[in-house]
Formats: sequence, structure tokens, C-alpha cells
Amino acid sequence: MSGHEVAVAAEAELGEGPTWDPATGRLLWVDVLGGRVHTYDPATGRRTVRAAGQHVGAAKPRAGGGLVLNLRDGVALLDPDGTFRWLHRDPVPGRRANDAAVAPDGSLWAGTMRYDEAPGGGTLTRLTGDGTATPVLTDVTVSNGIGWSPDGTLMYYVDSPTRRVDVFDHDGTGVRNRRTLAVVEDGAGYPDGLTVDAAGCVWVALWDGGAVRRYAPSGALDRQIRLPVPRTTACAFGGPGLRDLYVTTARVGLTAPPPLSGSVLVVPDAGEGLPQPPFAG
Repeated sequence: MSGHEVAVAAEAELGEGPTWDPATGRLLWVDVLGGRVHTYDPATGRRTVRAAGQHVGAAKPRAGGGLVLNLRDGVALLDPDGTFRWLHRDPVPGRRANDAAVAPDGSLWAGTMRYDEAPGGGTLTRLTGDGTATPVLTDVTVSNGIGWSPDGTLMYYVDSPTRRVDVFDHDGTGVRNRRTLAVVEDGAGYPDGLTVDAAGCVWVALWDGGAVRRYAPSGALDRQIRLPVPRTTACAFGGPGLRDLYVTTARVGLTAPPPLSGSVLVVPDAGEGLPQPPFAG
């Protein structure tokens, strides 16, 4: 089943990281390789775009306004007045930021990967508002989707080349007991960005799979939404009641990208999302 609409017609190289900002009623998303942070207001259709200055893996709302940015050279803060400052600068040649997510306690869990996707070249790091950076995972290839169960006791995580959605026990600041929730079978694409809904189900976008899947907390495949682009990258609930599923897409690496590649798609009334906390910093 599908039932998608086009939310934002665009030609993003690598659209990623859709995030609903309840304070502004807008969708945030990024073009990683275009180095741009986008917003979209579904009530008015108004869009904004801001150059990040370098490759940007994710942009998330901050408590009190502004954004936290997962950038090539580290994590930075953007104030409402446009002031930019580094929270944690950590440049590594050949490495860039990728997906990030805000945990229930307001910390940012920021992923990285190598441009050449060398195995083990990526990381997952927890950052607090004072800039303290704590390594969570260090042997990652393509750090991707991150999300938490409704009660915060589980963290879901994707290292894309493994083809797995993994789950950890989460104690508020750290994780342990890594295990497999679901495996994306050969030929169905690679798991990319994810979001968790109010029922505790995990929605995962499939890179080179042209679809978003919903997995039950048991790991059983519950639903699949086919979309007319091969490179679906990430998904998030937004809009009134957090019922509309927004899906980012990419054009990069496609010799003849379908017309909607790089656009943001939306599946109206797809489910019920969880409110996402802002970064506490």
C-alpha cells in the first residue's frame, strides 16, 4: 500500500533526517551532501533553506529555540538569531556526520561514518548540553537510524551494512545487551533512518528498497509502504496529532533518478507518532 503525496518537490542529493518541530509546526530536514538545512510548514506551504557551511547529517530543535547540527567536523549550535558556535568540534579526515536523534533526557546521540564507508570507521556519541561527549559505539560502519521506545527503556539502532535493526536496553544515559530486532532480507534494500510510533512499533526507511517498513516490538514485519523512488532515507511523524508520515529521499548515485528522487514525500494518516524532545542545550 502507499497513498503518498509530495510534501516538498525537491532535488536533494541526499535528503535525510525529517524531524517535526512542535514549537513551530514545521518539518526540519537536511540535504547531507548539499550542506543545507530545510524547513517546511505544511499549513502554509512555506519553505526555508539555510546553508550549513559543510556536510550536515542532522538538524534537531533545541529547547528555547534554535537548532543543534550534526556536522562533518562535529556538533554545533545555531541560535534563533543565527549565531553559530561549536558545541563539540571533532574533525576527522575522511569522516562525516550522519543521522542523529534526541534521547528522552534531551541528550543528542550523533552518528558518523567514513566517506568511503570503511568498516568500523564510524561512531555513535552521546552529547549533553554542556558539550560533554561520551562514546556509545565505536566500531560502526554507517551509523544510521536511532530511536527510543515510548517508555525510554529500549533504544533502536541501525548500522546500515549489517542489514539489521538492533535493539539495546537503555538505562537513561547508556545502552547494553545489543540484540537483533529485525533483518532486512537480501534484495529488499538496506535499513536507513527510523522512527518509533506511539504503539512502540519501529518504522524504517529502506535505501535501495523504495519503501518504509513498520516492525512490531516483537520484530515481526507489520506493514510496508511502497514509494516511487528507490532511495528512501528516513521517516518521521508530523502534522496535526503526529499522524502524517514524512519520508526523505535521495538522488545521489542514481544514473537516471525517478522524478521524485530528492523530494520529501508524505503518507497522510499513516499512524500516530511520538512527540520528540528538543535538545537540552
